[in-house]
Amino acid sequence: MSELGKYSKETLLSFYEKMVRARKFEETAADCFTKGMLAGNIHLGIGQEGCMVGAISALKDTDFVTTTHRGHGQGLCKGSSTDKFMAELFGKKTGYCKGKGGSMHIVDFAKGNLGANGIIGASIPIATGSALASKMKGDKHVTMCIFGDATSNQGTFHESINMAAAWKLPIVYVIENNGYGVSVPIEKVTNTSTLSVRAKAYDIPGKTIDGADVLNIYEEVSKAIERARKGDGPSLIEVKVYRWQGHYCGDPASYRPKEYMIEAHKNDPIVLFHDRLIAEKAATAAELKDIDKKVDAEMAAAVDFAVKSEYPDISEAFTDVYSVDNGRCVQR
Repeated sequence: MSELGKYSKETLLSFYEKMVRARKFEETAADCFTKGMLAGNIHLGIGQEGCMVGAISALKDTDFVTTTHRGHGQGLCKGSSTDKFMAELFGKKTGYCKGKGGSMHIVDFAKGNLGANGIIGASIPIATGSALASKMKGDKHVTMCIFGDATSNQGTFHESINMAAAWKLPIVYVIENNGYGVSVPIEKVTNTSTLSVRAKAYDIPGKTIDGADVLNIYEEVSKAIERARKGDGPSLIEVKVYRWQGHYCGDPASYRPKEYMIEAHKNDPIVLFHDRLIAEKAATAAELKDIDKKVDAEMAAAVDFAVKSEYPDISEAFTDVYSVDNGRCVQR
């Protein structure tokens, strides 16, 4: 377990606030969805906040990240606006993709978020290409690629990591292993319970860590990022987390044993960090409660912003849409 004394109070409270923001955003989005306020569907990362915050916080503002279809918390942690994030879920033109991307395709280039992705494994080549660009430019930026356990069975995983290892690209691959690919237990489709061992095939560092300790995640990912920044190539980090919801919002997850959620609640990264901060006198209960209230107000304001924003006009249906014409990418 990481020592709290190594961190300033400001840093510790920042970690707590980021985790609370990620959790409350998901809870707020779920509430809006069940009330019929959102179109389409959403996939929630409740329970995975330790990995979200620990990993993303290790990046610099100038670094890049790609996320999954469960990528709200990662994007917010990278610095995106809660208002614009919520508006995108509502399909409003004030959202990051003008309401056209929705939950699974939010991007924020200004903050280095190269995008969430609804296609399993599709973000891995994108992130690897970003790292290749950084190496070619010599800009010392690092790209982080976050994806789920089932994605590690995709061909894009192996092909991309092989290229990154061969060319020593500045990238860190982070597996959020919540144990399930939709409804399929990961042990049913892999011959190992530790996905990080797959790093051995490419002669790069691989490590599996507990997703309940945000500071340990931050420290281990920071080491991998520094290694990549120095030009020593990629690393593969597997973070064992719990997905509190089913695959999508509304999925009862009856395929999971009851013990799964018992362990999930025991390993709630927010509660564990909250209690430790108080126990070790790094923060007071009142200070943490103030953060909770601040984030609650932020979420209420975000929903109000999204509700009051306008939908994109039908005349913009083909704006920002691209197609290939005689080998050239053309905007329609």
